[in-house]
Amino acid sequence: MAFVSIGFLVGPMGLGLVEFDTDHGWFHSLAELTLVLILFTDASRINLRLLWEQHGLPIRMLTIGLPLTIAAGVGVAAGLFPTWGFWEICALAAILAPTDAALGQAVVSSSEVPVRIRQTLNAESGLNDGIALPVVLFFISCAGAMEHQQGTSVWIGFTAKQLILGPLVGFLVGRVGGGLVIWATGTRWMNEIFTSLSSIALALMSYSIASLIGGNGFIAAFIAGLTLGNLCKNACMSLVEFAEAEGQLMTLLVFLVFGAAMVPLVVHEFHWAYLVYALLSLTVVRMVPVALSLLGSGIRGATYGFLGWFGPRGIASILFALLVIEPMLPHSEEILIVVATTVLLSVFLHGVTAMPLSRIYGAKVLAAGDEMHEMQHVDEHPLRIRPYR
Repeated sequence: MAFVSIGFLVGPMGLGLVEFDTDHGWFHSLAELTLVLILFTDASRINLRLLWEQHGLPIRMLTIGLPLTIAAGVGVAAGLFPTWGFWEICALAAILAPTDAALGQAVVSSSEVPVRIRQTLNAESGLNDGIALPVVLFFISCAGAMEHQQGTSVWIGFTAKQLILGPLVGFLVGRVGGGLVIWATGTRWMNEIFTSLSSIALALMSYSIASLIGGNGFIAAFIAGLTLGNLCKNACMSLVEFAEAEGQLMTLLVFLVFGAAMVPLVVHEFHWAYLVYALLSLTVVRMVPVALSLLGSGIRGATYGFLGWFGPRGIASILFALLVIEPMLPHSEEILIVVATTVLLSVFLHGVTAMPLSRIYGAKVLAAGDEMHEMQHVDEHPLRIRPYR
């Protein structure tokens, strides 16, 4: 909230000290670098074995809730934006489906929230951006094929190449690179500082190699982090520490530029349909699919609402939306404005409610007793910041 506000204050609609444009190349470079690091570090924090054995709730939300959220977003967008193309609507819904761990830190790091619930949100936000990315790329490719009147087979071939080569490069970089880091650390060829820096090198290496051979660099960075975190666990402490400091710095810089460059765009191009979609995206489109995905899990009604509400939209949605600008779709600017409106509302609505709702929910669960499903013991995935009281 602070960095978005400061960005708006120094921007053209405030004091006019700086002027940013979403078309500037440096902004896209900052956005791409931030997305690479977020995908890499978030994926490296998730232990897939623990997720499968102990964390049934996030698996439900990722495998059932996420597709239903995209489908619900498509349905709402079709009613509000009837002149848009079908694939553009699908792209918008997919862009706004993933949640943001950065905006949810106050919840997932609060010791007042049961471990199982905060780890559910932690695991969901760590994986859903990487899962949603191929879907976003596919929808953008289909929309581009319709707009530029190129053969569908050409775009499908291009997308398939990105989705195959990207994960392959990511796996190789994560496995080989992680092994080299462990070996260099064990032989004392690399100290703790350079071990930490190696996380940046592996993330950028996976992105660069995949891009050079025609794969998708973002997917490669995500798979590299996932591989490193699960096959080379001894190399991951430095990655978690990196995410707590340098990773947050990049995130805050993006929110600063967001306030200066994209919030004025929201104000200038305001339309009631954009606001309605943003509000529905943060509520009905998210909360109903989450509730449906958790039916039969044994959790209480308050938990349905808590998990459904705390699905903030942030960095991933902003950066995914910038990908839409590159193919220059007929409604790429409108998509960007809708996404920016949703993120702006999310920053303040989720930011203001995070602490009070965490306290209220935590007290309610604690009063209900240790027999509740929410109080079941689970092992924790690393957090971006340590739990606080």
